[in-house]
Amino acid sequence: MGSEGPPAVTVHVTGFKKFHGVSENPTETIVSSLKEYMKKNSMPKGLILGSCTILETAGQGAVATLYQTLQSAISDKDSESSSSKRIIWLHFGVNSGAIRFAIEQQAVNEATFRCPDEMGWKPQKVPIIPADGEISRVRKTSLPVEDMTKTLVKKGYEVISSDDAGRFVCNYVYYHSLRFAEQNGTKSLFVHVPLFLTIDKETQMQFAASLLEEVWTRFW
Repeated sequence: MGSEGPPAVTVHVTGFKKFHGVSENPTETIVSSLKEYMKKNSMPKGLILGSCTILETAGQGAVATLYQTLQSAISDKDSESSSSKRIIWLHFGVNSGAIRFAIEQQAVNEATFRCPDEMGWKPQKVPIIPADGEISRVRKTSLPVEDMTKTLVKKGYEVISSDDAGRFVCNYVYYHSLRFAEQNGTKSLFVHVPLFLTIDKETQMQFAASLLEEVWTRFW
């Protein structure tokens, strides 16, 4: 690339539909609005916003769509004449009891759903990927979560780093994504957001935009 600078980074984003007790999932709104929002606020050169996908709030239902998105991105990557294309998956999920954003450092190979998901599945202490062994198996993101969190705090956001993504659908999706990313030389990150009643939509959109820039910056 020489004087053209670093190769572009493509960020693919996912959110979730509504589910038990959450009639309006803020992540569906954030992800659906993100492309238009980023156009208005101008993305940095070299940051490409790829697919924006809304997943079912159901373990197996979400993963089916997730893998379609992951495989499609990898296929596009393989078809590029340049092998320098970089890919990040950025997943948003809601924590209805949260008062701030939480950037998740890891996922655990355990599905223990506190209530049935939107397809009626309620696993208890089941390994997400049986081939990975015990339910205590942990997969971590390769992105520098602590550094990213500090930068976003300095920008004025209420955000923390977290090492517990729960054991519900968010953790289920993150574990699959981290495993896929590790196998394919890409990166994955999951972020929990509060309800819009706690942090308003505009602030959450600003946070999502700042987070996109941060993951792009931290790729290197």
